Amino acid sequence: MPLLTALYLDDALTVLHKPSGLLAVPGRGPDKQDCLSVRVQQHISDAQVVHRLDMGTSGLMVMARGLEMQRRLQRQFAQGEVRKGYVAVVQGRPAVEPTQWQCIDAPLLVDWPNRPRSVIDHQYGKPSRTRWRLLDAPEMHPALAPGFFRPPAAQGTHAVLELEPETGRSHQIRVHLQSIGHAIAGDALYGDAANQQMAPRLMLHAWYLGLRHPATDQWMEWRCSADFR
Repeated sequence: MPLLTALYLDDALTVLHKPSGLLAVPGRGPDKQDCLSVRVQQHISDAQVVHRLDMGTSGLMVMARGLEMQRRLQRQFAQGEVRKGYVAVVQGRPAVEPTQWQCIDAPLLVDWPNRPRSVIDHQYGKPSRTRWRLLDAPEMHPALAPGFFRPPAAQGTHAVLELEPETGRSHQIRVHLQSIGHAIAGDALYGDAANQQMAPRLMLHAWYLGLRHPATDQWMEWRCSADFR
């Protein structure tokens, strides 16, 4: 498993690049204890979990230093004050104008009989909104490293999307994209067999994070390009 990369560290928080395939927090069972939070706490004893990324998702995660900084950061997430940017390679090509922002507004509910899946439920689901746009020239976008992996043409049409979730529901981006017919390539939960053959991992990366520093209130931003290797 790749070593963790810290992009920022001070007395209030640390920002890290979580690799795909690593849990954000411990799971159930002795075989699921290795995770980003445990690894960080081995070196930073007061590091506290603030939010999560799915195991297959790579990219930026912030951890707080101490309980008070954790409380302040979690409040920013809960109040929708944190800006999050993702990039994904998806199955098929949406029939939209490139670079024009679209919005998926569909309430989500945890599918308890089939956990950890989530489903769109207009009666009981929680409000969930995801902004997205088609990148017509992804090679020029700072979210993607030069020469990033894309599925071979023989494995079907694909597209590269930039996404900004306005809410933070479980599996939100994955379920929303699947609902419009463009599941993220390599998604073992929401993709079909052809989808899972397109890529060796879930092709979703948290490339941008912006928030107010919990101690100084200064606005801070971090970026981390994806190569999807």
